[in-house]
Amino acid sequence: MPALVKTSRLFPDELLNQYRQQGDAPADAVMAAVTEASGSAGLRQLMGWLANTTDFTTDKQPDVVGAFFRDQASLPVWADQKRMAGGMAFFKKHAGQIGLALGTYSLPYTYMGANGVQLLWLTERIKNDTARRLQETGEWVFGVNNAKEWAGAVFSSPDRGGIAPVTLPAGKPPKAIARTLKIRLIHAGARWFGLHSGRWNMDWGYPVNQEDMAGTNLAFSYIVLRGLRKTGVTVTDQEEEDYLHHANVIASVNGISDELLPANLREAYQLDRSIARRQFRPSEAGVGLTRSLLNAIGSLGGAATNRPDATRNLAAAQMRLFLGDDYADSLGIPSVPLEKRIVNVVSRLPVFPTTFPGF
Repeated sequence: MPALVKTSRLFPDELLNQYRQQGDAPADAVMAAVTEASGSAGLRQLMGWLANTTDFTTDKQPDVVGAFFRDQASLPVWADQKRMAGGMAFFKKHAGQIGLALGTYSLPYTYMGANGVQLLWLTERIKNDTARRLQETGEWVFGVNNAKEWAGAVFSSPDRGGIAPVTLPAGKPPKAIARTLKIRLIHAGARWFGLHSGRWNMDWGYPVNQEDMAGTNLAFSYIVLRGLRKTGVTVTDQEEEDYLHHANVIASVNGISDELLPANLREAYQLDRSIARRQFRPSEAGVGLTRSLLNAIGSLGGAATNRPDATRNLAAAQMRLFLGDDYADSLGIPSVPLEKRIVNVVSRLPVFPTTFPGF
């Protein structure tokens, strides 16, 4: 059981300033090698494969990609099999409410990061093809929280709570790890684009830097848990800590430094407050991306109900409930004539439907 009184590290500016200038060296090396060998055409071909959520075979990819998958397909030494299983069971139990929180709390919450969100705005795909990006994000989130996708990861000490290191089948990591390594390389591709776009301002920090990735990890774990509390879902401390632990294992595989992974919910709170204080403020990019998200949710809902405006308004009201009026105003979320006390019982907005395999 988690300790009743948890200790917590602090995350001072000196530490976060350092990580704001760091990307992901192993993944960035793959992009450098591909572009050196095949130029931008090779990079485009690789990005096409990375965006394919059904093909995880590296045989037809450059050798450097296959080597990356072999070298990085391992779990951190602190990964705990039982706690990961508990986190995935928690996700499955509350998949509908978690999907709602991810779409109407976690995503707009990340758009408050005025510096980091600039890359999403520059790449344009997320604002021009938001529905597809939601689908891809949903496939990844639901995939890595499906216990079946971790088949093949053999923990070396299951009698001691499943403490790693682990052994993985040579050349064929569990699907959840392969999914995450693809995401990791997509981030590296976006980082390469930002640095070579001629439009990136280094005052924003390194593109897709460690601080921003740590903030995204919090949005998909700690902020989700906050969202469940706001909607009245009853959970235990153990369930919350297991869910956070599982998210941290995924984040470590995704290239985030262990130093930026909160050991418990108290540390998650401290890290979240530090990042928000440093990075959260209104921006044109944040407003634009939030607008695209609302429009995508409205379109998805309109296809089923023929009432896209009503669905969009419901999503906006749910976002205001989760974010609070100050953040909602900063993101340009409209005030809609819906009572907040009614909104918080709605859990069927078509953001991340629970129709992925295993849910």
